[in-house]
Amino acid sequence: MTHPPANQLEIQFTRERIESRISELAAMLNQDYNGREIVVVGIMSGVVVFLSDLIRGLEVPVRLEFLNASSYRGKATSAGELAIDLSGLPTLTGKHVLLLDDIFDTGHTLSRMIEVISVMKPASLKSAVLLWKSERNETGLTPDYFGFQIPNRFVVGYGLDWDGLYRNLPDVRIIPE
Repeated sequence: MTHPPANQLEIQFTRERIESRISELAAMLNQDYNGREIVVVGIMSGVVVFLSDLIRGLEVPVRLEFLNASSYRGKATSAGELAIDLSGLPTLTGKHVLLLDDIFDTGHTLSRMIEVISVMKPASLKSAVLLWKSERNETGLTPDYFGFQIPNRFVVGYGLDWDGLYRNLPDVRIIPE
């Protein structure tokens, strides 16, 4: 399949709707963390746009860390084996950790990341995703916070890519099947 022009992709969520929902998520996090410092750990690289917008709405002290994990490579539209790189992640012992990802598809990436970070003995560990394909869940895990539940469609934009393209779109769009 070739990459269709972005202007031919159906918009699932507009920039305005995404901004509104992220403001709601930030308000929930501010209330739930109630002034406690949190370490936001972003799973690279699709999370960058979501993470940037979310942390600007946080009023609690925030530290940022990143890790690399990917199960999509090249032109793939379905998940493959998970590759993880924790090389830059400091110890999270005793910290309140918020694990952030762009999309919860089968749940394997988030589930594995929670296992890995739990070994570090954080004071608390919560997860947040922008998009959640709840019908594809293969793990039984539920994200603690999510922006939108979506059907089982391949989506791009707002940080999500297909073969490295479309991350720059300001909204979430559907790749036709």
